[in-house]
Amino acid sequence: MVLAHTGRRDAMEAAQETCSRLHAAGLVPVMQRRELIDIQSTYGEVTAPTEIIGEDVELSALDLVMVLGGDGTILRAAELVRNSSVPLLGVNLGHVGFLAESERGDLEDTVQWVVDRDYMVEERMTIEVKVYSGKELIAHTWALNEAAVEKADRERMLEVVAEVDGRPISSFGCDGIVMATPTGSTAYAFSAGGPVVWPEVEALLMVPISAHALFAKPLVVAPSSVIAVETLTRTETHGVLFCDGRRTFELPPGSRVEVTKSEIPVRLARTRQTLFSERLVRKFELPTSGWRGPTDQTTRESTMPAHREETP
Repeated sequence: MVLAHTGRRDAMEAAQETCSRLHAAGLVPVMQRRELIDIQSTYGEVTAPTEIIGEDVELSALDLVMVLGGDGTILRAAELVRNSSVPLLGVNLGHVGFLAESERGDLEDTVQWVVDRDYMVEERMTIEVKVYSGKELIAHTWALNEAAVEKADRERMLEVVAEVDGRPISSFGCDGIVMATPTGSTAYAFSAGGPVVWPEVEALLMVPISAHALFAKPLVVAPSSVIAVETLTRTETHGVLFCDGRRTFELPPGSRVEVTKSEIPVRLARTRQTLFSERLVRKFELPTSGWRGPTDQTTRESTMPAHREETP
């Protein structure tokens, strides 16, 4: 399946090229109807015969979803495949594109890797998010990157209590708190001053945003932990919950947001065995001049990527 950000002309052009190359290789491109209509309204017709997801073919029949856009488009695609085992392969047409596997200039090679099934699939941890008002469960959702509790009123602070495993850690006024996965550690949590966590590390993060407190440091806890944020009833503004910046819920005073590790991961297709440290440097354009590297050959070899294995 090809999923594109059709609000951008370059994404529609990339979708046209991708469908044509897949069709030429003997594969059947699949798109969502609304995106196909957007492309047709701009170009007249898609350059290759294309089937419609949910009409001509079901999600379970897909091999992979190629996502053409930025991280926001990949998060939208993650919603689509949430309850399936279909992996996502992102082609970055945005800015940082940390979730994407390749860039626009690699599109021809990327399509060929998809045709040859020359990719691996890794699982990224997600979180379950539950919202309570008293004892009543008023919302239940999930996130790949983060669940962020924020103040709704710019002029006032949100007063909260942060909790880990059923015990309070600290209460303070703040602009909000980000509860993130390792994947989300390079997204909103990173901007809020949280640590970068390698995706292989299973953990939950809690990062306060502009907290007025002596102790309001980022926390990294076990994946088996339950982390929570309670909004205090004395607060002068209500809170808002944002999950991956896509799903929004209003939080009445006294509400409680609980976050746990989800049993349902998001599967990302990888065409390269690139170390996360290399991805970090490339995406954030970090300075590395002066680096000399390991001097021992054994150490050097142990840090090199493993040989790529093709998917069955």
